[in-house]
Amino acid sequence: MSPVLAGALQLLALIVALGLSYRPLGDHMARVYSSDTHLRVERWIYRGIGADPEAEMRWPAYLRGVLAFSAAGVLFLYLLQRAQGALPGSLGFVSIDPDQAFNTAASFVANTNWQSYYGEQAMGHVVQTGGLAVQNFVSAAVGIAVAVALVRGFARSRTGELGNFWADLVRGVVRILLPISVVGALVLVACGAIQNFAGIHEVGQFGGGTQQWNGGAVASQEVIKELGTNGGGYFNANSAHPFENPDGLSNLFEIYLILLIPFALTRTFGRMVGSVRQGYAILGAMAAIWLGFTALMMWTEFAGKGPAFELAGGAMEGKETRFGIAGSSLFAVATTLTSTGAVNSFHSSYTGFGGGITLLGMQLGEIAPGGVGSGLYGMLIMAVLAVFIAGLMVGRTPEYLGKKIGVRQIKYAACYILVTPALVLGFTALALALGTPSQSMTNSGAHGFSEILYAYTSGANNNGSAFAGLSADTPWFNSTLGIAMLLGRFLPMVFVLALAGSLAEQTPVPETAGTLRTEKPLFTGVLVGTILIVAGLTYFPALALGPLAEGLAA
Repeated sequence: MSPVLAGALQLLALIVALGLSYRPLGDHMARVYSSDTHLRVERWIYRGIGADPEAEMRWPAYLRGVLAFSAAGVLFLYLLQRAQGALPGSLGFVSIDPDQAFNTAASFVANTNWQSYYGEQAMGHVVQTGGLAVQNFVSAAVGIAVAVALVRGFARSRTGELGNFWADLVRGVVRILLPISVVGALVLVACGAIQNFAGIHEVGQFGGGTQQWNGGAVASQEVIKELGTNGGGYFNANSAHPFENPDGLSNLFEIYLILLIPFALTRTFGRMVGSVRQGYAILGAMAAIWLGFTALMMWTEFAGKGPAFELAGGAMEGKETRFGIAGSSLFAVATTLTSTGAVNSFHSSYTGFGGGITLLGMQLGEIAPGGVGSGLYGMLIMAVLAVFIAGLMVGRTPEYLGKKIGVRQIKYAACYILVTPALVLGFTALALALGTPSQSMTNSGAHGFSEILYAYTSGANNNGSAFAGLSADTPWFNSTLGIAMLLGRFLPMVFVLALAGSLAEQTPVPETAGTLRTEKPLFTGVLVGTILIVAGLTYFPALALGPLAEGLAA
């Protein structure tokens, strides 16, 4: 079987699996966030944290809950890392330095999972399971909660209430993430992923030498790493490591986990606003971009010129022979079009255009299908902008789902869209202008520029993947990337929740003959075009200096 055909079959199998899961999971999540009942374990949690799950919150109160919970998470994870040297079960590893502890705490709480350390050489069992794995669950649940609050803003009227953050958070973990993770971890263990609390042991190597490896609760952390679009690997090699990702089947299963909830949330959206066709329109936009990027990535990685490419069957440098170009390309597109950041190959070794595709996937805002929660609310923000543009073209007050899109709503949407590019381009320019940060580049020219651009794109978009040619474990990058991750995560949430509150207060506008039909394929096309134009106008000059220049020079 040719590698190209194998790649097409993998893509087809992935689409079938996602299609079979779409309706039941989407409907289940809609029921979870519309339910008036509480499970017994949920009531215990509410009593433990002192929360009233019945109290409705307006958007400022909902935001305070998000920020307070996340700030507590940053502080707890920072202190846990700083105390690691004195904790049992830490495999003899010392406490983490302050700048790296801050970077890691900010990273995992912000659902970024950027790692400037070697996981198997720095973090013991306590930090990995009691700190990092816990944040993988709750940071994902926070993202879903914010998305659900925005959906309620469209669904409700004449009220500013968006639900209860604490109830949404707990339900997301208990009823959605935990059950799927238990099943997923069993699948990964069956595929060969490890799950233990073994200490450090030596294994023999060819040539008489030895190598040290430590065990860990890898499968359970791996499944929520992908399911929650987190991305932080137990080992430095991430999903290229055989303990995390043993074979081609586990590789395809992990890609499925990455895409599962973000795609299914469009069904949840349609159910909660009372029109599944609206959900299908958003799904269509996400799927069109994802399929287009996947096809482009496979083409550019298979179509390399020269004897080395021809002998290897494509651009195999930096890719696992277990997965090949197809499995690596599918993974790379899935992880950069979502806020996952897990990698099973070396993105820095992709062709110039291939590296550009991974960059552009993040720069779109990671909305196709995006991170858990963040992908849906990012796409809905772009839908608001697309409706506004369409309204301008026909001279009609724009409406979306029965809500008027006025000056106030567009200001919130514009602020949301501008936050991340300002962080990415501002920090990249500053790092290149200063002498010390630019010394961390291991490559010069266009590729070296791409290393820094990729780092801040990944951090501010809460992705977490890296070109990996950048020496990022420095006080400068640990600090600035930590700031970019926190601002890139929580500033957009401010505008999302403010927009949700303003929409929930409105009285629905009746549909007329002049109302734009946002459930039709025409609007899906307008939405895709809006996304590509906004990203292109924002990032094209930077991309021209990096991956485009490198690709054209090859």
